[in-house]
Amino acid sequence: MPAVFFLAAIAGLGWAWWTGRLRGLTYEDGIAAALFLLGLRLLTTGKVLPGAALLSGALLWAAWRRARSKPRAMSADDARRLLGVTENASLAEIRDAHRRLITRVHPDKGGSAELANRVNVARDTLVAEMNRRAPRVS
Repeated sequence: MPAVFFLAAIAGLGWAWWTGRLRGLTYEDGIAAALFLLGLRLLTTGKVLPGAALLSGALLWAAWRRARSKPRAMSADDARRLLGVTENASLAEIRDAHRRLITRVHPDKGGSAELANRVNVARDTLVAEMNRRAPRVS
C-alpha cells in the first residue's frame, strides 16, 4: 500500500511540474511540505506532540506565504497618479497608460518586479472601479 501512495505522489508531482503549477514554489516551501509529511507520519505512529508541532508549523508557513503573496490594495487616487490618467479616463486610456508604463518598468527591461507589480495593481484597481460605477443595463 505505501508503494501505491508513493507512485501516486510521484505522478502528481510530475503532473504539477509538467503543467507549471510548481513555478512559484521555493525550497522553503519544499522543506515545509516535507515537515508536514513527517508530522503526519509521526501523528499516525502515536507520537502526537512532535507530529502536531510539525504539522502546525508547516500549516502556519503555508498561511504566512499565502498572505504575503497577495497584492496590496491601492486607492483609486494613487492608481490614477501612478498611471498618469484623469478621473474620467476610459478603459482604453487606462490600458494604454498601463502598457506604456509597464514597458518601462518591467523586470525584463531592467525595471523592478515590485514596481511592475504596483503598476499592475493600479490598472486592476482602476478597472475594478470602472466596473463598480458603470451603470447596469438590464
